[in-house]
Amino acid sequence: MTPVYWKCLGGKGGEILKQAKSKFELLRSKSIIAILDGDKDFGSLMINGIDSGIKISMPYLSGPMLCAISNNFGLPATYDRKGGAKSRWEYLDDLLIHCIRDNRESDLLAFLFSKQQFEDKLKGRTAAEVESAYKQIVTTIIDQINGELCFGGNELIKTGAVFTIRKSGTSIILTTPTIKMLDRNYIADISGRAMKDVTDGNYDSAITKSRTLLEEVFCYVIEKKGEAPTESGDIGKLYNQVKLLYRMHQNADLDKRINGLLSGLEKILSAIAEMRNKGSDAHGVGKKRININDYHARLFVNSAMTMADFILAVSEHAVQDYHQPGSDQCRQHGSGHAQA
Repeated sequence: MTPVYWKCLGGKGGEILKQAKSKFELLRSKSIIAILDGDKDFGSLMINGIDSGIKISMPYLSGPMLCAISNNFGLPATYDRKGGAKSRWEYLDDLLIHCIRDNRESDLLAFLFSKQQFEDKLKGRTAAEVESAYKQIVTTIIDQINGELCFGGNELIKTGAVFTIRKSGTSIILTTPTIKMLDRNYIADISGRAMKDVTDGNYDSAITKSRTLLEEVFCYVIEKKGEAPTESGDIGKLYNQVKLLYRMHQNADLDKRINGLLSGLEKILSAIAEMRNKGSDAHGVGKKRININDYHARLFVNSAMTMADFILAVSEHAVQDYHQPGSDQCRQHGSGHAQA
């Protein structure tokens, strides 16, 4: 998802935004990369006053895992098991450079710090223990990173799923909109770039762009309703939020073939989401990884484009209904209604 835009109080917007982006270069120090890739731990976590045996550290990222994450973010990477592989910190450094260039630094950190990434570390615990341990670990890790950044007068800030680096003690405000104006030209542009990835044989990047397109469209139409998108990063949950806000449901009064199409869209969404999940076949390594042919990648891109266009049309229809003279929405100032 497009990162939220941040502006420091008391400065010039354009210059500060440029500086804020470049500040993520600070994370490229070897000491911070050693924290992010799970090399460094900070003791054991105490639960109810007892040593839990859980190391306070980021999940350990192996070379193959780092390559899978890199491909996930559109950076082609392979792990040579015959001795030609780069070191783990080099893989992560390359990924940081790539995400900084693409303005996706916050997205990368949100992924690395997501609760799903800590599954192996925290499995076997109760839900309450998992939640408590996860929060303690993330807080400690960010504190340790800030221990490195503080000598330059900077700090890493996590607000929800958004990360930014600012001067220590500087106030920041969140400006809206979270996502820029989206239209069919934007959908066509992203889809065109995804198809170029397919042509170039970079199928992982094409699938990543397909999922990102849907996530951005979902967030955009949710924000048009004045609501905040779920921070889970789960496009299934985002889609459910869209359906609820726009009253999209299969209608018994509609032709059964239309309802069948709507059901098919949900299956397409589920497939795209699964191909992008941490534990899915598409981004697994070794035996867990499946081979994707160009025609499969094309199907993903075209399916995502079709669904994105449909959701955008639903939101536009809801706006038209709202402004239609005499409509219930116009009279009651209620939400737009679009039966899909």
